[in-house]
Amino acid sequence: MTGSRRGLSQAGWTLIELTVVTAMIALLAGIAMANYQRAVRISQEAVLKENLFRMRDAIDQYYADKNRYPSALDALVSDGYLRRIPEDPFTQSTDSWVPVQSEPDTSNPNAEPGIFDVKSGSDKTSIAGTPYSEW
Repeated sequence: MTGSRRGLSQAGWTLIELTVVTAMIALLAGIAMANYQRAVRISQEAVLKENLFRMRDAIDQYYADKNRYPSALDALVSDGYLRRIPEDPFTQSTDSWVPVQSEPDTSNPNAEPGIFDVKSGSDKTSIAGTPYSEW
């Protein structure tokens, strides 16, 4: 009879063992999810930096060619400097960009000030602690 009991006691998992394994799986899943969310945030920041760089470069090229800043971001598309206005990865919109107007030209007071810079319209803060709207 002792032989058959020994076989039964080692045939399955105890409730304690199942609980410990489940807790370990939940802990590892939580760590993986936190790492995944951080990786997504880092990639969104990289996309935002690239989009800002491309738009600022297009604004500079526009100014170099026409000796004035564009009156709107859509002018960069209509004049062929950009194929389309990129999407802000944090607001997921092309309409949330905040254009920064240039100072009036003192040598030509009749000229309208244009857009010389662009900022993100997001109210979120970066991993480094700076608001995306200041990038």
